[in-house]
Amino acid sequence: MKVNFYATLRAIVGQKTVEIDAHPNITAMEVVNKVVEIYPALGPELLDAEKRFQRHMKFFINGRDTDYLDGKMDAVVQPEDKVDIFPPVGGG
Repeated sequence: MKVNFYATLRAIVGQKTVEIDAHPNITAMEVVNKVVEIYPALGPELLDAEKRFQRHMKFFINGRDTDYLDGKMDAVVQPEDKVDIFPPVGGG
């Protein structure tokens, strides 16, 4: 599965896209945990003290924010889906 990172997260990972091994029907939260396992420096950026996905971060599956999907971070991701993880960004 390909996972795309943006802004400050990309700098931590060192590239835009990483490939992770993922089984069919993995949840969005399981994807986050796998990414943190591979890139531990992402842990404080993506996870809160209770190891939940930070509320201010954005996780998109095929262009749809998990905040608006059934199950939110328990939404199912398939290996062929497009996954994007964004930090908060501002601009004008």
